[in-house]
Amino acid sequence: MALLGTQIYNDRDLLKFKNYKEYLDSLVTNDDLFYLNDKKVARQIVELGYRSIQETLSKSNFQKRREIVRNLEYPIYKPYILCSELITPTNFLQSELALRERENRLGHISTIIFLRYCIKSKIEISGYIDYAHRLETENWTVFFRNEKKLQVRSNDLGYYNTKRRKSILNKTKNYEPMIINDSKRKLAFKNTHDRHFIYVNENNLFPGIGTFRKVIRSQGYEDIVLYDHHLRSKL
Repeated sequence: MALLGTQIYNDRDLLKFKNYKEYLDSLVTNDDLFYLNDKKVARQIVELGYRSIQETLSKSNFQKRREIVRNLEYPIYKPYILCSELITPTNFLQSELALRERENRLGHISTIIFLRYCIKSKIEISGYIDYAHRLETENWTVFFRNEKKLQVRSNDLGYYNTKRRKSILNKTKNYEPMIINDSKRKLAFKNTHDRHFIYVNENNLFPGIGTFRKVIRSQGYEDIVLYDHHLRSKL
């Protein structure tokens, strides 16, 4: 709710207009119509600010300020659906990611998933997944129902294919990959919200400020490591 006397409070009157045209018409006086004898011309003069006692808003400012007030007065509830809800996990990876789904969707934590596994012909795939980003861009229900295996994609944070010797690093909504010139810390991901680094090297015992590292085992994967980065504020 807007505070009394503030600009936003005063802008509540803008909600009574359906569009910019109605707003301009409200500023046209009877004298304007009498002398000009043309409502369209009177509206144009008002828009230029010549006939209005108060400041006439431009169309862009009218729309912007009206939208701000509308969102405050009638906030839009944006529900999210937990894909893991009411589904019983069948392996440890599903269980661990189900525990983290809500907090990642809310922006309380931002989890990086490291996976290493083999596909046909013993081709090894490994890489890093921005869990919160992937939650926004795909339906995870099939994963939690055990209908589809979680795999690293070439557009994830990190991707490596042993057969093709293809190594890719990508920036996502939440992380930016960083190559560090350090024998112990060769790869890190900088969180784009609080600017903290998440160090993902195996020999690094300190994964970063506010970050907790957890190694798990699950069928179908050689290695799984979860990096839970606790954000100082919501995304």
